[in-house]
Amino acid sequence: MSEYRFPQALREALRSALPVDTSLHGEAPQAEYLYLPAVHAKALTPNNMLVQGIRGSGKSFWCAALQSADLRSLLGKAAGLPAECVVTTGFSEKPAGNLFPGKHTLSKLLDDRHEAWRIWQAVIFQQVMGEQAPVEFAALSDWAARIEWLSHHPEQIDQVLYECDQRLQRQGAMHLVLFDALDRSADDWHKMNGLLRGLLQMILEFRPYRAIRLKVFVRPDQLEDAAVRSFPDASKVMAQKVTLEWLRRDLYGLLWQYLANAEQGGKLFREGAVECAPGIIWQQESGAWRVPEPMRFEESVQRQVFHALTGPWMGRDKRRGLPYSWLPNHLADSRSEVSPRSFLAALRQAAEDPPRVQQEMVLHFESIKRGVQEASRIRVQEIEEDYPWIRTLLVPLEDMSLPVEIKDIQAKWQAAGALDALQQGIDAKTVRLPPLHIEEGPVGVLDDLIALGLMERLKDGRINMPDVYRVGYGLRRKGGVRPVRT
Repeated sequence: MSEYRFPQALREALRSALPVDTSLHGEAPQAEYLYLPAVHAKALTPNNMLVQGIRGSGKSFWCAALQSADLRSLLGKAAGLPAECVVTTGFSEKPAGNLFPGKHTLSKLLDDRHEAWRIWQAVIFQQVMGEQAPVEFAALSDWAARIEWLSHHPEQIDQVLYECDQRLQRQGAMHLVLFDALDRSADDWHKMNGLLRGLLQMILEFRPYRAIRLKVFVRPDQLEDAAVRSFPDASKVMAQKVTLEWLRRDLYGLLWQYLANAEQGGKLFREGAVECAPGIIWQQESGAWRVPEPMRFEESVQRQVFHALTGPWMGRDKRRGLPYSWLPNHLADSRSEVSPRSFLAALRQAAEDPPRVQQEMVLHFESIKRGVQEASRIRVQEIEEDYPWIRTLLVPLEDMSLPVEIKDIQAKWQAAGALDALQQGIDAKTVRLPPLHIEEGPVGVLDDLIALGLMERLKDGRINMPDVYRVGYGLRRKGGVRPVRT
């Protein structure tokens, strides 16, 4: 490893460059921080219409980026996007008036016995046709009437969409309709699964078109219920599913993208990286510094640069592990997936941690551990936003030492009356998206927690929890990062 050490001034670059709120809430990202891993380029290709990713993996980020003409031009050929590309939204977390139905409208449409695929057909038809929609359809002001009109004019729909597709092809153009935040489309699994199934049916329906494309972003747990895939040829849709994975090298490539473009310290970092790994050449594109290929793909180079920030060990010697691998390993869920949101949050917190006496490196190993604690706290907050009932199950487990026998978890739940309290909330319909298998008792609920990536079943049958959740929920593990106390 190079003897070069980044100066302490680079702590400010980390603090100023890394976002405080790493969730974008549907806002378009800044061009200088746009980083496209190879697998994400595949996911953004228009022909890949079903994209899955864990919370914080970039679904809303890419959805927002695709809606920006400037960012689409930067993504360009890497994502297979034509220069002429119209992008509209079929569903998202952000309200959009009458452009697409919101959660309560969707619920009423389903209660009124409108089929889910018909609802999405109306949404897609409206998005694609816009002002060119048939006069009779354009005159309709509510979704129920639009659905009814479409159900009585199948031949006209086929002809109009065919002509639109042909016209777009002649122009070398494309129309992309985006669907994001589908967990916000309903408050119960039955309705949400029905809506998602209907949307997957629409993916199948639009496969033959060449210039009209859907892009559906979902979480893995939303696709696990067999009811979502209970329609003919569902396997054809699922076979083309692409996952927004973040490999270790992609996480570090994203970090370099932020640091290289930092207003304070960006130049310092770029020069230091060259000092660490001679031969690196930085280049600008559209006013932003782009990460050189060796720093994107060669882990040996990435390790050199990162260890110049942190030092070689996560303690006084090699027994504690390498910072380069230690950090992502301790931020992974039980499926070994790491969200860039957690990764960046951990590093920002590490940079904000007060320096130790005579600290030589930019980031002390104890500060990195503090970063994992903060990332875990944020991760816990995020998972509880999606599934508030998780807290009822995991708070009673505080101070347990992992791994643990299933019977010990069951005893904690019984002593706290956790499952009874949860069932009462479900009966009162105050629990949003409750555990799917609660009727199977503690074992079924454990399966739900495992499916969400919060827990894992070891080969000997005991239950473990990844640090990214364990720390935030206050559970202990010998030799592990100290838990956050609630």
